Amino acid sequence: MRLFRLAGIDVYLHLTWFLLLLYGISIRSKEFSSHVWNALEYVALFGIVLTHEFGHALACRQVGGKADQIILWPLGGVAYVAPPQRPGAVLWSIAAGPLVNVVLVPILSIFWFAASNAGLDETIPNLYQFIRTVWIMNCVLLFFNLLPIYPLDGGQILRALLWFLFGRAQSLMIAVVIGFFGVAALAIFAVLLWTTSAFNSIWLAVVAGFMLLNCLSGLMQARFLVRIAKLPHRAGFACPSCKQPPVVGQVWRCARCFKPFDTFENSAVCPNCGAGFPTTQCLDCGTASPISQWFTSPPPPPPRPYS
Repeated sequence: MRLFRLAGIDVYLHLTWFLLLLYGISIRSKEFSSHVWNALEYVALFGIVLTHEFGHALACRQVGGKADQIILWPLGGVAYVAPPQRPGAVLWSIAAGPLVNVVLVPILSIFWFAASNAGLDETIPNLYQFIRTVWIMNCVLLFFNLLPIYPLDGGQILRALLWFLFGRAQSLMIAVVIGFFGVAALAIFAVLLWTTSAFNSIWLAVVAGFMLLNCLSGLMQARFLVRIAKLPHRAGFACPSCKQPPVVGQVWRCARCFKPFDTFENSAVCPNCGAGFPTTQCLDCGTASPISQWFTSPPPPPPRPYS
């Protein structure tokens, strides 16, 4: 469900978020004297996650990347960012999200300190409990996101730091392997937690499953990048965005027949099914541009028809 557009970024809310809202209110109904405060808790959570994702998006744009969509769903938020494929640009785009939570810690701490000094825990206990809960939510989100488990922010920050030392492909491979161990640890913790809280255990297991799928996807991407790194580069072409020459090989996949082909060898036309493609994606920065813009030297003239 599209909510609004801010700074050129569309914000969407997944409909399953409302199911979590209703369930969360039901299990925390005894924390407050009115369900209104329970609803306000989730509005505050919504705001914290949203500002976190805007941190990612705006930082990505700052380094020249693309970011135009944010989706909030029960497992948190997802900012669809495409930073330039440089370790520094990726590092800033990822780290800016948790930095938002870091900035919120002293701000929320001041509110909690003021509420304690004003004696709100005795005079307005609902408000005091709300401020305390918002502080805890922000700290928990910050701590969890910084775990060095791919694809959490901490795992992606680790990958960006390793990128400086080991390169793009190997850094992703190392981060993904560490992520698998982290997923296993979360799964074990979910089993141990089952005896105290079935809901929290199931929720943690769902998160671990989501992270496992992302680790598997990251592993496939890392293997692809390792393969790409071993291929030679094609002379006479360069990405209009990052200026990197393309590789030589059948590493582009046709969207119609799903067979790999070399788009530069065949002028962006699949030799298997004849499908033509108006743009070609750069494997280094992810930008898609018309193949005519890739030429660094004048393109060869088209063959003259026989008379």
